[in-house]
Amino acid sequence: MMIARCSLFPPPCFSAVRIRCFAGETSDTGILFREKLIYLQDLNVDPHKALRVNPSLRSAPISSVVSVETLLSSTGLSRPAVGRILDMFPDLLTSDPESEILPVLRFLSNEISISEQDIPKSISRCPRLLISSVDYQLRPALTFLKTLGFVGRDTITSRNTVLLVSNVERTLIPKIEYLEEGLGFTREEVAKMVVRSPALLTYSVDNNLVPKVEFFIEEMRGDVKELKRFPQYFSFSLERKIKPRHRLLKEHGILMPLSEMLKVSDGQFNHWLLELRLRSAERR
Repeated sequence: MMIARCSLFPPPCFSAVRIRCFAGETSDTGILFREKLIYLQDLNVDPHKALRVNPSLRSAPISSVVSVETLLSSTGLSRPAVGRILDMFPDLLTSDPESEILPVLRFLSNEISISEQDIPKSISRCPRLLISSVDYQLRPALTFLKTLGFVGRDTITSRNTVLLVSNVERTLIPKIEYLEEGLGFTREEVAKMVVRSPALLTYSVDNNLVPKVEFFIEEMRGDVKELKRFPQYFSFSLERKIKPRHRLLKEHGILMPLSEMLKVSDGQFNHWLLELRLRSAERR
């Protein structure tokens, strides 16, 4: 896919007065600064937050900000989506599109083979991609993920490019090691788990994996082999879904595989629970 080169022409929404300022017809720095603030507000970017987080924005020419919007819009992102991203990461407002943003877009397109239609989805789902170094962050993460099995039909897609912004040494490896050491699984078994449920690599060990494993083993008396078969278990809320449903099943003396217990909606679960209770009553 060819990523369009950024243009320095102002977007269509620019008013005539702002175009004159943009084109350099005035040298009044006060006017130019006010026009820059108005431009940011039009994008739904909080100017005060942006200036606080990125002081360089104060002296940056408005043309540099416009060039960033133009490039992001060229990928297919809507203007509201661009504004949301720039509000989240104000440092992007003074970035160099050619040397800082384009390399990320080319990496997604050329090295991961994400289609032109899916590039906006990747960016919208994980805007942090745009402030990540290809050489020091994205490519090392991709190399590590490939060793786990994210290749071929299981390759990284627009749905899970969020994994690419995870630090290999500090974030990914500790999760892999916990699943190996905490559950007694082999690296191959863990690799199959994370490929089936990539979100596993985004969860906190202390706040997600550990408490859910402890509850499963200590309260549910579960066999860890079931976690290997259904790694999606970790994607469900412990307090809002796992504990309440386990409590209901326990109260009625009903055993149910994790997948059946958790994947269905509340309505379907309650319907199944009622049916199981009626069958149990009939057998008595």
